[in-house]
Amino acid sequence: MDIPFLASIFGKHEFVVRRLHSLLGLVPIGGFLCFHLATNASILDGSETFQMRVNIIHQLGPITLSVLEWCTIFLPILLHGIIGLIIVSRGKRNLRHYPYLENWRYTLQRVTGVVVMAFILFHVFQMHGWFRCQWWTTHVARPFGGAQFDWEHAAASVATVLEGSIIFAAIYFLGIVAAVYHMANGLWTMGITWGVWTTPRAQRWANIPCALFGLALLTIGLGALLGFLNVPSPFVGMAIR
Repeated sequence: MDIPFLASIFGKHEFVVRRLHSLLGLVPIGGFLCFHLATNASILDGSETFQMRVNIIHQLGPITLSVLEWCTIFLPILLHGIIGLIIVSRGKRNLRHYPYLENWRYTLQRVTGVVVMAFILFHVFQMHGWFRCQWWTTHVARPFGGAQFDWEHAAASVATVLEGSIIFAAIYFLGIVAAVYHMANGLWTMGITWGVWTTPRAQRWANIPCALFGLALLTIGLGALLGFLNVPSPFVGMAIR
């Protein structure tokens, strides 16, 4: 993909592209993040409850599920991520000269965007192998440690991945924290982009609901991670197909 070409398009249509970028961050990506973390948090009610939620999703069928994943999740994430990387490459980081709170938030928004993009690529490969293709799964994904999620033994497969290495647990912790911050702070900046809160006073007050939303979502996400780390050993010992 020609990044300089994309950057030139960005420069010519920056007003539209930035609003498309922020809109994708809220819908469908932000909505999916909330749904995904909430579904995973059902592990706190037991492996059977989590399995029931996973079964409902997979009842759609593999073809329908793949179409929905690519159209409403993966392609929007890729587009949002590419635009975000262009924004990062064009931005100026000057914390040394202007160590203000707003500048820290601006910088963290860009840094967490890069971290989340890398985490998503890692997470999707590790759990699903990127592509739902038997040849790819057998000859590429699994030999490199990917496609480890078995939806028929959902809790067991996730817990086995996390218990396999403390590094994986740390990666998921960092990924969840970065994703939640990027979402909550992005919600605040989206309000500025779309003219929802334009005055300094309105922007200060908008910090409160955005921060509360972020704390609630972080609690759900870390609760899910803790739940998988505490899945009973009989489930962890099951083989992943």
